[in-house]
Amino acid sequence: MEDMSESPCESVPSQLGGGPDFHGLIKDAVVVLTRLPEYKMSTLRPPTPQQFYSEDESLSSSDSDLQWEPEDDSSDSDFSLSNSKQKSVKPLKSDTVRTPAPSTSGSSNSETAPHCSQDVTPARPSLPVEEIKVDMMVLARRRPMRWQRGKVLEIITREDGRLKYKVGFEEKGRSLVSGHHIAFDTTPKLEQLYVGARVVVQCQDNKYRFRPGILAELPSRKNRLRFLVFIDDHTPVYVGLPSLHLICRPLDDVLEDVPDGSHKRFMKQYLKDWPYPHLTQYRPGQSFNAELNGVQQRCEVQVVDCSLMQVVFQETQRKEWIHRGSIRLEHMTRFSD
Repeated sequence: MEDMSESPCESVPSQLGGGPDFHGLIKDAVVVLTRLPEYKMSTLRPPTPQQFYSEDESLSSSDSDLQWEPEDDSSDSDFSLSNSKQKSVKPLKSDTVRTPAPSTSGSSNSETAPHCSQDVTPARPSLPVEEIKVDMMVLARRRPMRWQRGKVLEIITREDGRLKYKVGFEEKGRSLVSGHHIAFDTTPKLEQLYVGARVVVQCQDNKYRFRPGILAELPSRKNRLRFLVFIDDHTPVYVGLPSLHLICRPLDDVLEDVPDGSHKRFMKQYLKDWPYPHLTQYRPGQSFNAELNGVQQRCEVQVVDCSLMQVVFQETQRKEWIHRGSIRLEHMTRFSD
């Protein structure tokens, strides 16, 4: 028999009670698997990346309208729904909540649930002010509803200490404007944006044309990761981040730069009610009255897209996107002053 004492493995006394004759037993490596408690496992998982929205946000909220998919029809205004290439976020089937059916009288239900991420910043964030320099490309106002790209040619200090900026436009002409009438030509960072921010939005049918507005929703799963902006003429539009431009030196009260009228009153109430703005519930095929050219006219809902709906006016077949809390809606007159 081969001498086991020369084996590289050391023999050990038996624990089986077989006496000294069991000296030939060899050590074997044994792996013991122990299941860790869940709380220990969670500490070993890598952190997930920061998202636009809170993971605690529930898709089963009563304000969800995600069972309706937007169509590709564009509105008759300068803006259409965002044609971003990013995929829409669809809810799980079990999480979808059906909107209550409208009554036969055509009336609608009012809701006041929030439509954006609960992580929104309702006030202007405290961030360093970006410097405005000569030769910087900006967007500047030529007329109240017409902004264009140009270059800062000169910065002028008035006797009262106010700064004015001389801008030379790409499409000829110059203007001397205040800081709240120019916007950065660069894409803003997410942390700079908040509900109530004064912005300029690029028209989707004309990349050289821009219009001013107020940011009304930040991206969330409920609005398919888009920004909602109310243009100063009351036109609502969902856009992606590249279409937004921040005003360089916004006024302390952004509403001071909005023309007086019904839209200004609407925005004042909207920001006051935030994050629970008044919204009405509608379904495709429902008919009701909405204002068009100063007159209440009959229209029909074509599609509902989150806080907006596309309607077609029966008399002229004109299609428009309207906010579900708009002052143009017959059912919203009770909330107006």
